[in-house]
Amino acid sequence: MAKGIREIKRQIKSIQNTRQITKAMEMVASAKLRKAQEKAQAARPYEEKLKEVVTSIAAGTQGVSHPMLVSRPVKKTAYIVITSDGGLVGGYNANVLRKVMDTIANNHRSREEYGLFVVGRKGRDYFNRRDLPVVGEVTELSDTPSFADIKAVANAAVRGFEEEQYDEIYLCYNRFVNAITQVPTVDRLLPFEQVKTDKVDGAIKASYEYEPSPEGVLEVLLPKYAETLIYGALLEGKASELGAKMTAMGSATKNATKMIGELTLTYNRARQAAITQEITEIVAGANAQS
Repeated sequence: MAKGIREIKRQIKSIQNTRQITKAMEMVASAKLRKAQEKAQAARPYEEKLKEVVTSIAAGTQGVSHPMLVSRPVKKTAYIVITSDGGLVGGYNANVLRKVMDTIANNHRSREEYGLFVVGRKGRDYFNRRDLPVVGEVTELSDTPSFADIKAVANAAVRGFEEEQYDEIYLCYNRFVNAITQVPTVDRLLPFEQVKTDKVDGAIKASYEYEPSPEGVLEVLLPKYAETLIYGALLEGKASELGAKMTAMGSATKNATKMIGELTLTYNRARQAAITQEITEIVAGANAQS
C-alpha cells in the first residue's frame, strides 16, 4: 500500500510540472498571437491597394492583358503549402495537409502533374515521407516572419508560372478566424481572376493615368501582387499556428488540472485506507495481548 501511495504522489508531482510548462507555453503563445494578428492586419492595406490598382488596370483599360490574367490549359499545377516548423499545435498541420492531399487526389493522377512549394518543417517532412515532389522549401521561420524570409520560394513559384512551368498556382494555408477557429483553405493564386465591372459596391471606381503605360505597370505590379498574397497567407498561417498552440496548451493545462484532482482524490483515499488498516492492526495486537 505504501508503495502505491508513493507512486500516486510521484504521478501528481510529474503532472504538476507538466502543467507549469503547458501554462507557460499558453501564455507565451497568447502574447505572440497578438503581435502576429497586428502584423497580419498591418499588411492588409498594402495588399488591398495593390488589388485596387491591378483590378483598375485589368478591368478598366481596353486591350490591356498580361500572362498572369490569362487562363491556359492546365498541364502542371503548383501548390504553396504553409505549415509549422514545430509541433504542439493541435490539428493545425493535420487539417491543412489533409486538405492538400484531398485536393491532389481529386485533381491529379500522377506526381508529374504538380509540384509542392512548402513552408514549414512539418509539411516538408510529411511530403518527403510520401515521396511527393517538393520543388522548394523554407523552414525555421520566426513567429513574426518578414517577406525576405520567403522571397526565394515566392519568386520561384511566380517565375515558374510566368515561364509556363506551371499553369496554375494554389495557396494552401490555415485562414485565421480566432484563437479557436482556423479554417484550412486552398485558394487559386494564379492566374488572377479578371473583374469585368467598373463599379465596386455601387460606387464609380477612381480613374488612373499610368506611366509609362498600363502594360508596363502591370508587368511590374502583378508579380509583386502575387508575392504579397503569398506573404499575406504566411501571416494568416502564423496567426493560426499561434492560436492553435494557445488553444492546445490551454486544453492540456485544463486536462492536467483535472488529472491532478482525480489523482489527489485517489491518493487521499489510499492514505485513509492505509491509516485505517494500521489502526485496525494496532487494535488487533492490543486485543491479542489482553
